[in-house]
Amino acid sequence: MKREETVDYNIKATWHAISKMYNSYGSPFDITASTGFVLLNIDVENGTPATKIAPLLGMESRSLTRMLKTFEEKGWISKVPDPNDGRSVRIFLTPLGEEKRELSRQSVKTFNKKVRDNVSDKDMRTFFDVLYSINKVIDDKNIFKELENHIQNEENH
Repeated sequence: MKREETVDYNIKATWHAISKMYNSYGSPFDITASTGFVLLNIDVENGTPATKIAPLLGMESRSLTRMLKTFEEKGWISKVPDPNDGRSVRIFLTPLGEEKRELSRQSVKTFNKKVRDNVSDKDMRTFFDVLYSINKVIDDKNIFKELENHIQNEENH
């Protein structure tokens, strides 16, 4: 099977292209695809517990910690002790952070509109159905069981 025919290669290549597109657009505004994604997932009104952001985005907590430190240094966020949990802090956007978030939001909306303008509703439904099915396969805890059994049988012979 050629790499161009594999599901994972095509998803990775497409995500890389999307990320590159957002990085290129966001560069003059000091925003990357990753920073925009984090900004979009901070609750504007109530803030977001710092501990909830990394798992929500599938990020390593160390990477997020560095990113939040940079956001704080740039004046995009403030950290406020969580009134419900003394051990936790909530992340709030500053007015500058809200501006950066809005730029990110508008770029996501523009990209999605352009995709939907160029892809039929039927194809979009199929696309989301396929992604749902792929995620079900990924969630299958026994996905590699057959392969493991095969390898084990090979080793025993």
